[in-house]
Amino acid sequence: MEIFEKILTKEVIAPILILLGSILLYKVLKKVLATLLLRHTKLADIKKQKTIFSLLKNILKYVIAIIALLMILEVYGIDTKAIIASLGVGAAVLGLAFQDLLKDFIAGIFIIFEDQYRVGDTVKINCFMGEVLSFGLKSTKIKAYTGEVLIISNRTITEVINYNMQDNLALIDVNVEYEENLEKVETTLQNLFAKLSKEIVGLKGDIELWGIEELGTDGIRYRVAAPCKPLKQYEIQRKIRKAIKEEFDQKKISIPYMQVVVHHE
Repeated sequence: MEIFEKILTKEVIAPILILLGSILLYKVLKKVLATLLLRHTKLADIKKQKTIFSLLKNILKYVIAIIALLMILEVYGIDTKAIIASLGVGAAVLGLAFQDLLKDFIAGIFIIFEDQYRVGDTVKINCFMGEVLSFGLKSTKIKAYTGEVLIISNRTITEVINYNMQDNLALIDVNVEYEENLEKVETTLQNLFAKLSKEIVGLKGDIELWGIEELGTDGIRYRVAAPCKPLKQYEIQRKIRKAIKEEFDQKKISIPYMQVVVHHE
């Protein structure tokens, strides 16, 4: 009986109820926050809303955790009002201790307002390229296509290359022998590009033959450009190169390559 009385005391039951209530409150408010943010949101703004939600979710978690801690301290008879009042005296000390965290938070706010990147965007930060997985009060998580995850403090992010803001341009260089008939080469490429422009998925316009880019030591170099959706340029470059090689083989157009001539005496 004494054991049950000890278990049912305020000092045991109250902290458990506070913790359970805090967890429940966090889940409910998180769901309400997600509903409010994503309601009436255009498809183009979904990534931005997810980024803001990720940041607000972190703020909500810390606020609820602090309030729950203060409530538990009250249960054990600790004067939390005195603790809160003393924060004014220790504000300078806390400011020095948490100045990096404050810098991260402020940097995160600027990242959102300046729309530098969003959750789901592909970016390059400090020579690391990958998809933004999450965005929090202190740091940003980026995952490379090979699987590595970079966790970087917001305050250290000074330069960002965002590959999702504008359409990309796939550039392809095509070399042909000096002996080739240039009119035949250009007509072949233009006919091929007119066909590929209708077939390749991800293009944002017609494939264009810009003309001769360079008269190099290994042949005549043509420059080809294809406007495409963000991050589609590499896939489209591979498809166009393969189609050019197959077309050149059919038309008997030679692509220069290094040859070694060996003389026997």
